[in-house]
Amino acid sequence: MPLPSLGRLSSRTNLKAVSSGRHRNAAKSAGDDVVEDKELTSYLAALAPDSDPESTGTGSRFGDAQVYQLRMNLIASQQLKDIAVARNLTPQALAQEWILERLSWEGQAASAQERRHSDAMTDEFQFPADAFEEPLARR
Repeated sequence: MPLPSLGRLSSRTNLKAVSSGRHRNAAKSAGDDVVEDKELTSYLAALAPDSDPESTGTGSRFGDAQVYQLRMNLIASQQLKDIAVARNLTPQALAQEWILERLSWEGQAASAQERRHSDAMTDEFQFPADAFEEPLARR
């Protein structure tokens, strides 16, 4: 029985030695042919999505989302980590949650400001509710 070569490492894990059970140029015996399990292959193909939307591909996009880097000073970074640990979240998830909440808040504030501005520009005149409760003074 040949001993494994301890000098070569596997390219997959780099942790275990590669078995040198067969030479590259040695002919395969008839009993060593691999039979493909078509049922398993079709099942795995059905489970796998056609295109992985979570793939970063070139690194510039993540699905349909844009990826941003955020630089923070050490104190702010530690604060974010501490709050995230207290809420059982990752710092990235907490920062994303806060940013999305703030964007929602900003959108609502801008919408309310636009409504106030459009209401102020109307030709309609509003009388105070108590303006006609008292009778007119006689001269």
